[in-house]
Amino acid sequence: MMNKENELIKQTEKTFENIKHIDENGNEFWYARELMIVLGYKDWRYFDSVIEKSKIACENSNITVLEHFVVNNKLSKRANNAEVKIKDYRLTRYACYLIAQNANPKLKSVAFAQTYFAVKTRQQELTEEQYKQLPEDEKRLYNRTVVKNRNKYLFDTAKASGVKNYGKFNNAGYMGLYNGETAEAIARRKGINSKKQDILDYMGSAELGANIFRITQTDELLKRNNVNNENEACSTHNKVGKAVRRAIEEVGGVMPENLPTPEKSIKELEKEKKKNLRLAEKNIKKLK
Repeated sequence: MMNKENELIKQTEKTFENIKHIDENGNEFWYARELMIVLGYKDWRYFDSVIEKSKIACENSNITVLEHFVVNNKLSKRANNAEVKIKDYRLTRYACYLIAQNANPKLKSVAFAQTYFAVKTRQQELTEEQYKQLPEDEKRLYNRTVVKNRNKYLFDTAKASGVKNYGKFNNAGYMGLYNGETAEAIARRKGINSKKQDILDYMGSAELGANIFRITQTDELLKRNNVNNENEACSTHNKVGKAVRRAIEEVGGVMPENLPTPEKSIKELEKEKKKNLRLAEKNIKKLK
């Protein structure tokens, strides 16, 4: 099942890259009307509404909308050879990411595009400056999505490496990063119920960032070393966790267990965001 999903995500990447354009200065961009087709939309009116919501999300993150959504109207021929001007945009990768996040997830192509962007649109691809400008809540939402999707790949790799007890494997990594704390111990320290609440939903952006590094490096090491038994896989995960911890210490960073626990969970932030998007959508309809 996971391998099939991975293949579909790879196909999404190939399709997305196939419609990429490069301008005279070597900058990459995508046309909104081409992206619309790839995401499974047939009517521009509905897709334009998604773009408007994405522009609002961009503006709310204090990022200049005009840098990422450039109006690029075109002339289109009709059946009678008459030419009419149609609306279009030149989009940056970040704009495409926002559109995928605000599109209808019931469309399969959108669902896979969301996963693709969560995996591929890393902090450096947003540019360091853009990432810095994001409010803390937006950074948390962004990093939490990356963790969620990277974990899918890690557990797929872990399975291929002989792991059957995923709780044991998961705790090996946490114990390395959190100086011996298991997932349950981390939950207790944070004051949450580990059986009902996910500790990752109660982490700030910096703590999530440390876990992203742990996850990606473990995934890479398991593959590179061709690990094929559970004990070695757990040992690898633990060693990577400890290595990430040492790296934080060497640069004078705050240890993950000493970072503050946010007041609101990721699920609460997502609920608020959906509510705000619904209000924005209503306001857009009123303006039309």
